[in-house]
Amino acid sequence: MRWDPEQYLRFADHRGRPFHDLLARVAALAPDTVVDLGCGPGNLTVELADRWPQARVQGIDNSPQMIDKVRAGARSGVRFTRADLVEWAPDEPVDVLVSNATLQWVPGHLQLLDRLVSMLRSGGWLAFQVPGNFGEPSHTELAAVCAAPRRRQPLGDAPIATGTVHQPATYLARLAGLGLTVDAWETTYLHVLPGRDAVLEWMRGLRCDGCCRGCRARMRRSWRPSTASGYAVPSPGRSTVRCCRSEGSSRLPGSGGGD
Repeated sequence: MRWDPEQYLRFADHRGRPFHDLLARVAALAPDTVVDLGCGPGNLTVELADRWPQARVQGIDNSPQMIDKVRAGARSGVRFTRADLVEWAPDEPVDVLVSNATLQWVPGHLQLLDRLVSMLRSGGWLAFQVPGNFGEPSHTELAAVCAAPRRRQPLGDAPIATGTVHQPATYLARLAGLGLTVDAWETTYLHVLPGRDAVLEWMRGLRCDGCCRGCRARMRRSWRPSTASGYAVPSPGRSTVRCCRSEGSSRLPGSGGGD
């Protein structure tokens, strides 16, 4: 899946809200190592360095577009690496491991949690959030357009990815079974965005630019605010995007982890 960093950052404030809510539940005081798995354009990774300035902070992402973007404006003290998080391994145990809106793209990520937990130092923290939006009109319409036979050719060989998200109770059970103390919750955000085509612009941060002109016209019609489209009309000239997020922070027993 090809990402557009500039388009993704158009709604950086809205996209970052779940991240800030998640980090508020991580009580590490002075961690030595902090890793952001799926760091994207790096704007939130930098905030980890601001919160823990003494820590060695690293951002990991497998998108060349995102890594090129972040390296162009990288700041000292924060290291960015292009890698597949399924295969990546840290050089040393991690005190705080964060993943923001990334694991949903990883097949079998529930089992991957076991490996992520094994990377933590005693007393370390694992915090992640995954958006459960694949049943929302924004995603169902895009999937339908991409699946239409007459549209497959213009989309090329990189169709939109489909993610998988489990219920918060499933994540809680998995992590608790690994011996962690878990805080899991679900939040629904209603992002009110400027413009009648705001939903299309939001989704273009993914891979809508790969669609042909006819596809984008259909999605623009489907995503404009109306009762029929499933999107509320908060006020003239604005649109609403509904995002449901499963979030959780968890900690291994023991001292360390940035106490």
